[in-house]
Amino acid sequence: MRRRPVPAPQAFEDIVADFEFLEDWEDRYAHVIEMGKAMAPMDDALKGPETKVDGCASQVWIAPELEDGPPKRLHFKGDSDALIVKGLIAVLHALYSGRTPAEILETDAMAELARLDLQDHLSSQRSNGLKAMIERLRMLASASA
Repeated sequence: MRRRPVPAPQAFEDIVADFEFLEDWEDRYAHVIEMGKAMAPMDDALKGPETKVDGCASQVWIAPELEDGPPKRLHFKGDSDALIVKGLIAVLHALYSGRTPAEILETDAMAELARLDLQDHLSSQRSNGLKAMIERLRMLASASA
């Protein structure tokens, strides 16, 4: 029996609604950058080899924070030296942060992100970096389960 997909959190649904309102891709791109700028800053002490995401063209760090449950929930802080990548971290934050490890593992991130039409507008390097960030978050969830 196939499981029903996990519904996206409201924060991600809000981004989808914003993207539907912003018809021009340049406006959407600017919105992603603004989302990144609005993120809480990540403490430099958290930016080390253990939090660095490999496979990204720019510098990217993702630091997990596990909230004891029940149920356990995974939160994370992220940062990048590239504004668009920091915005992509904000999108992933809306999709994943505060969810249980099982919910994270059951979420089809690529299908959810396809709703934003990101893949067609990111360079191949950025797309690969986005996949690396998703994989890192899935690994963190798997280790926390």
